[in-house]
Amino acid sequence: MKTTSERQSYEQAGRRAETLACWILRLKGYRILERRFKTKLGEIDIIALKRKTIIMAEVKQRGSAKNLHETVSFKNSQRIMNAAELFLNKRRKELPRNYELRFDIIHVIGRWKLRHIQDAFRAY
Repeated sequence: MKTTSERQSYEQAGRRAETLACWILRLKGYRILERRFKTKLGEIDIIALKRKTIIMAEVKQRGSAKNLHETVSFKNSQRIMNAAELFLNKRRKELPRNYELRFDIIHVIGRWKLRHIQDAFRAY
């Protein structure tokens, strides 16, 4: 079991990774709609919009690039998709018509290296 200080350290690293991912998305032309969208069904780290594409991004911090493909489990992807459905229903009036929905994963490797995997899994 992890100690309180270990959990806090992981939480800080996760928040830093999410902040870095937001910066990268902004540089790519995305507008951040929401960070850390939490529901009883799941959580989405970053929700962003570019033109008519809405992305639901899961951010993962890792020390190395080893086994990146294993960072988001099927169960985790289902939680993200359930949370996405709630977000879309809640904010429907604010979103563009005929939007495209995409689920991305952003890996932060080490402190500064990012790998943005677009359309990592499909739901709709």
